[in-house]
Amino acid sequence: MDKLKSFLKRSIPSLVFSAISLLVGILSALVTKGNMDIYESIETPPLSPPATVFPIVWSILFILMGVGAGMVYRRWEKEENNAREGLLFFAIQLAVNFIWSVLFFNAQKYLLCIFVLLLLLILVIRMAKGFGKVNKVAGLLQVPYILWLLFALYLNVGIVVLN
Repeated sequence: MDKLKSFLKRSIPSLVFSAISLLVGILSALVTKGNMDIYESIETPPLSPPATVFPIVWSILFILMGVGAGMVYRRWEKEENNAREGLLFFAIQLAVNFIWSVLFFNAQKYLLCIFVLLLLLILVIRMAKGFGKVNKVAGLLQVPYILWLLFALYLNVGIVVLN
């Protein structure tokens, strides 16, 4: 029973931060839902995945960032300054991530979205570094997110060029 309590105590922050991340993703999908079909009607560059891939990948990435944030939060008392830095960038990048979706799908501001993606990439790298100062694994969990943002940047640039 003590092991279960200990496991739950360690897991709750990651579950909460994952839920927050996923809720931002769900809210983004709800706000842009009527315009997400735009992806099917624009020219996309080679290697563009089908639209069905995006919610799967984003769900995984939101969970990974939430798990990392939870790992950092658990070390708050020992690493307050570094934890604060990482979690601040966690919150800011979530907001910018949301803004990108609205600009891309609702406003169709593809060129502006390139700059928003560059900002998001910088924020996520800062988040990963901040997380890594507190917990190396938490920082490494953000590598797939960084790689996906680089791929998203390729897609976004391709969309600007082709449309």
